[in-house]
Amino acid sequence: MNIYFSCSVTGGRNDQPVYAALVDWMLAHGHTVPTAHLARPGVMTEEAEIDPRTVYDRDTAWVDACDAVVAEVSTPSHGAGYEIAYALLKGKPVLCLAVNGVKVSKMITGNRLLTFARYVDAGDAVRLMGRFLERR
Repeated sequence: MNIYFSCSVTGGRNDQPVYAALVDWMLAHGHTVPTAHLARPGVMTEEAEIDPRTVYDRDTAWVDACDAVVAEVSTPSHGAGYEIAYALLKGKPVLCLAVNGVKVSKMITGNRLLTFARYVDAGDAVRLMGRFLERR
């Protein structure tokens, strides 16, 4: 399955270990993740050198081509929010994950078009994602 992984890049990287666990699981289970680089610690340096229009064109094309979107939304991100909305408009199944205790926009938690789940730790997030992907 081709999965678009979305997360905070410029909004904060505190959840990067969770991003890595999610992406590593997807890759280990044979999924294609064109945005796997977003889970790596050095992504800020890599992405800083790319023109914004190039990022937009690249990322919307990746969403267009994906089978599903998995978004870690614990850290607010304009980009991740846009990617989620874009994917929903394209009819893509979307899973939004957030760690217990963080505030998440009601535009995400109240949206019946996506699946929203809270997790305790990285292992729990991976388990929830695995269940979501099994149903696709």
